[in-house]
Amino acid sequence: MTDNAPAGPPPAASSESSGSGPATGAPYDAVVLAGGGARRLGGADKPGVQVGGRALLDRVLAACADAATTVVVADPRATARPVRWAREEPAGGGPVAALDAGLRLTTAEYAVVLSADLPFLGADTVHRLLAALRDGDADGAMLTDDDGRDQPLVAAYRTASLRRALAALATGGTEPSGPGEPRGHAEKSHHAEKSGPAEPGGLTGLPLRRLTGALRLTRLTDPLASFDCDTWEDIAHARARIREHGHVLNEWITAVKNELGIELDVDTRVLLDAARDVAHGVARPAAPLTTFLIGYAAAQGKGDAASIAEASAKVTDLAARWEAEHSGGGSAPDAG
Repeated sequence: MTDNAPAGPPPAASSESSGSGPATGAPYDAVVLAGGGARRLGGADKPGVQVGGRALLDRVLAACADAATTVVVADPRATARPVRWAREEPAGGGPVAALDAGLRLTTAEYAVVLSADLPFLGADTVHRLLAALRDGDADGAMLTDDDGRDQPLVAAYRTASLRRALAALATGGTEPSGPGEPRGHAEKSHHAEKSGPAEPGGLTGLPLRRLTGALRLTRLTDPLASFDCDTWEDIAHARARIREHGHVLNEWITAVKNELGIELDVDTRVLLDAARDVAHGVARPAAPLTTFLIGYAAAQGKGDAASIAEASAKVTDLAARWEAEHSGGGSAPDAG
């Protein structure tokens, strides 16, 4: 599902926006950079590469699904949920220019900035970054990998700080990083803040460290969430990991829900317990058929997790009665 909105002025803030930071209700926007050349993958369409049956881009979009606005900086493509599209000028102008293009479509106080190749990023990590940003006075909160390297594309930033830094870079200036800066730097920062969006031409080809080096940052370590897929070896590692015993069930259920367009939090333990009882008390082939019927019955009701739990409880009780009859556990009726 896509929303091919043009890369125009930022949308007006709406009371219908549901995106919010953890606990405070403060909205956030997400900017996902997905337009790189993927040279280390031989020029493959990296955002579309599948891990666990889902495109890498869709996995990242799921992690920031509660953003008020999500902007993907790339050529439009099919996605699992609606997004807005932007593109840096010229296309392929590098991550700083791409970030500036995406940021122009945002309005929230906070912006989560992500690359499109993070197979293990989850909503919990996004919320943790936002909480760290909200609770401090830094310009941004970013993850570091297992070697301690900064990951500026797994981060949350104050949008105003990003705009000032981008404007300063575009005009050849330097954004101040805290109190005690020389007066000239402070004046240049004030001018950048008043000057509006950065001129994109001045940002082409700049590395991200030029931008983040001008910001005060809080760092959080999360080797798994910050793992990105730059090579086919990385892709193979990600695909192997999700099939490990501790991950495969949740990964599979998420992939199925995504494929079927279902947005329901399912208590897999309840369903597995019901399937186990049916397989044991009735017959193994009855287990998958029964879980289908549980889902159908729940859909006939409210279609929520409580409906699934209620239907599962009824089936579990029926399976126990069925087994009791087969094993002779039931008592004979009272004849007199």
